[in-house]
Amino acid sequence: MATIFTRIAQGEIPSYKVAESEDYYAFLDINPLAQGHTLVIPKKVEDDYIFHLDEPAYEGLWAFARKVALALKAAVPCKRVGVAVLGMEVPHTHIHLVPLQSEGDLDFRKKRPVFTPEQMAQTAAAILSEYEKLQ
Repeated sequence: MATIFTRIAQGEIPSYKVAESEDYYAFLDINPLAQGHTLVIPKKVEDDYIFHLDEPAYEGLWAFARKVALALKAAVPCKRVGVAVLGMEVPHTHIHLVPLQSEGDLDFRKKRPVFTPEQMAQTAAAILSEYEKLQ
């Protein structure tokens, strides 16, 4: 059975897309740590552990995530873009990209901000616009 992330990448479940390539997909986390919190996933691999990916898929995922992070930093004011790979909730390899002002911003236990659908759509559009400039 397809994971929720596979269904998102295939367009079966709506998402706030920020970037896409043939093999990878990036979209806003619906329970973000910060404005612009993005998830980066492989489209064709549903393994739940990033280190199980073969080398081309692993390297491709990180190369794609780098471009998304550059677009994210250009679109959302932040000091850095933090990276986390947890893999504890959704059984599909994914990378968290989180805009940071300080180290504490990458605490998954903290209370999370709430954004309206309009804010999410605007943020996604801004990141996608910056991503397209990198192509």
